[in-house]
Amino acid sequence: MHKSYLIGSEAGKRLYAAVADMPIIDYHCHLSPKEIYEDAVFDNIGQIWLAYDHYKWRLMRSFGVDERYITGNAPWRDKFQKYAETIALAAGNALYHWTAMELDLYFGIDTPLNGDTAEDIWQRANAVIAKKQLSPRKMIALAKVEYIATTDDIADDPAYHGKLRSDASFPAAVTPSFRTDNLLLIRREGYVEYIKKLSGISDIDISDLSSLKEAVCRRLDVFCDNGCMFTDIGIEHFPPSIGTEEQADAAFAKALQNVHITDSEYDGFLGYMYLFLAGEYRKRNLVMQWHLAVKRNANTALFENAGADCGGDCMGDAVPTAHIIAMLDAVNTVCLGDMPKTILYALNPAMCPALAAAAASFPNVLCGAAWWFCDNKRGIIDQIQTVAESGHIGAFLGMLTDSRSFLSYARHDFFRRIFCGIVGEWVDRGEFADDENAVRLARRVCYDNIKAIIDRKG
Repeated sequence: MHKSYLIGSEAGKRLYAAVADMPIIDYHCHLSPKEIYEDAVFDNIGQIWLAYDHYKWRLMRSFGVDERYITGNAPWRDKFQKYAETIALAAGNALYHWTAMELDLYFGIDTPLNGDTAEDIWQRANAVIAKKQLSPRKMIALAKVEYIATTDDIADDPAYHGKLRSDASFPAAVTPSFRTDNLLLIRREGYVEYIKKLSGISDIDISDLSSLKEAVCRRLDVFCDNGCMFTDIGIEHFPPSIGTEEQADAAFAKALQNVHITDSEYDGFLGYMYLFLAGEYRKRNLVMQWHLAVKRNANTALFENAGADCGGDCMGDAVPTAHIIAMLDAVNTVCLGDMPKTILYALNPAMCPALAAAAASFPNVLCGAAWWFCDNKRGIIDQIQTVAESGHIGAFLGMLTDSRSFLSYARHDFFRRIFCGIVGEWVDRGEFADDENAVRLARRVCYDNIKAIIDRKG
């Protein structure tokens, strides 16, 4: 792949040369710690590419590919062929870039993938897999990844994280992230069974709000013992209000009894729990992440047939900025002006300018990377420019994969090229000084800022 790929400015090329080989810190992803630990050699490129990547599944579905080639039981070679035919015409989609970059990074293949080249690329890539015995750990090492934060339900057992920490042969750190979605979705079917699971793994009889909070704190301590540095919430609804402890306890009691919970009761419970969690995160010096404006499982039939995380989620309505500000203000007040490091992501790009302005009003609050449907070239450019205009680009934390694919680390190079291209254009136009600070900025955003957070917790 040409060194100037995606970089139009001469200054941008110089900046990219300064960051291209920096290690990767993937502070939010959905890789399996079990797969990393077991480190099984992959069978073929179709399995690596298409087993879990809902980005690719969505693109194939949008192109009219039959579902049996997406989440169904068609052979990997057939699925690969359908993806090749899909990507060949996907101009403007980030996957078009990522596909070319992944082929180059991991397999040394620079032939464009399409229906006609699919067989040749299938054979060549599989030959590389067989020769190099490519496995999850080798893919991680090839991409120069030094830190991975997986996404884990609070009732998950972090045993594989512990095993990886004890394995001196694998240098990359793999740590759990404390994801509270299932804890907060008290109106979802099966919630009582989930609480029973949480009770069992925390060894606490959860019968009211007080015991629920005790179980959460116990699980937090277990996660921290296994290296947890990041937390996350990614549910559809953001609370417009904060309930009292009594109101939250009453709503939780209804959940345990499987009794209908009104919207206002749910809002009060959510608001109370957001505030409670933020306080506990601050005590443990954990990073708090909020993923906002997502609609989960929009296609009911697809969800019933293939389950969650199969490419049926989409962009949700913009969350009112006033609600986010009120919650940030409450957290700041409870934490006496010393909030936990907080990262805000919005799937609806209409929120980004207001979110960046709100973040700059509070200590330790940052806008995160362009998320999911926004992590294409235009979305990344817009996010960088918005953060630069409304906050401080020098504090930006750079890219993450948000992926279940072991090939997805090419996305970090995608981001680095785009970021250096933007700053390089500013330099070439005389809008930013052409001195050592340009390189310092590129290195901070592409690695140093998030590295400082990791080192703070290390």
